Order: sequence, then structure tokens, then C-alpha cells
Amino acid sequence: MALAEKLKLSAEDYLQGEASAQIKHEYLDGEVWAMVGASDAHVSIAMNLAFLLKQALKDTPCRAYISDMKVNVAQANAFFYPDVMVTCEPKDRDNRLFKQHPLFIAEVLSPSTEAFDRGAKFAAYRQLDSLQHYWLIDSQSQAIDCFERTEQGWLLHSFSSAGDRLPLSALDLTLDLSAIYDDVLLDVNDQV
Repeated sequence: MALAEKLKLSAEDYLQGEASAQIKHEYLDGEVWAMVGASDAHVSIAMNLAFLLKQALKDTPCRAYISDMKVNVAQANAFFYPDVMVTCEPKDRDNRLFKQHPLFIAEVLSPSTEAFDRGAKFAAYRQLDSLQHYWLIDSQSQAIDCFERTEQGWLLHSFSSAGDRLPLSALDLTLDLSAIYDDVLLDVNDQV
């Protein structure tokens, strides 16, 4: 019995399909998968973080984006929809479909996405020369893993106390963990 060959989709075909798709899809080296709906906690955390960043970055060349804006990781032949990202690159303003030079990316974790967000997705994101900060935000407990690019490589700082202040040195900002989780009902029993 012959095995069927798995066809890979080109990035151009992905972008063309995505322009008229009813739901969002992510793309990694020819493979495409639909994005699932997000929980209340997931959406609230992302909204809080995006709001804090938008306020802090007012009157700067930097812009914060939420999950409807794609990031292109050309080196990995990938397009993702980060929960929150910030770019300060003027070239990104001209591209209305996706950004290529984010300085900061945050993903809100769920049980179904955590392994991918920590593994293959982070491996792809690390190929972005512009990326300085990558945050993985738990939706089941107040805990954030903050990866920061240093001369020695990626350094991890984990935060879980309500009084913790999370630095974003590349943006000259510090955010309060409690503000990111403000008014969030954690997904303690959800398996999204």
C-alpha cells in the first residue's frame, strides 16, 4: 500500500487563502492549522497587556498589536498570530497584513497550546533578530515566564507574586503582574 504524499502549502497560497478565510490560521513551513477560540481568561489577559502597552507606548514610534495581526518569521517560513506583540520598526508600519520586526511577543498559554508555544513556536520566534522579549503567560494561575535576549543567549525570569514588576528593557518599561491579571477569572479547570 502506498502512503499518500502530504502536500505543503506555499506562503503565498497561505496568505491568499487567509485574506478571505472566515477563521484565522497559523502557518509553519507549509503546514496550516486553524486557530481555536480563546477562553475568557485568555482574552482578558491579552487585552490587559495590550492596553498597558498601548498606554505606555503613546507618543513613541512603537505600536502594540493584538491577536488579529500576523507576524512573519521568514527564516522559519512561518506566520503566527501572537496574542500581543510590539514593533518599533518603521518598515512594519507600511505592511498592513503582517509585521516582521517585533521587539516583544507574548503568548497566553492554554493546556492545548503550551507545548507548542514553549517549543516549536519559540524556536521559530528566536530566529527574529528584532525580538528581545518573549513572554509566556499562564491562564490557569498568575505566572509569567519572561525570556529576554542577552549577549549570552535567552535568559528566563519567572514571576508569580502579585507585587512582581516585569521589566521590558528594550522598551524601557516595567509592568505590574497584578495589572496584567486585573479582573481575570483564571481558567483553573478549563482545558482549552
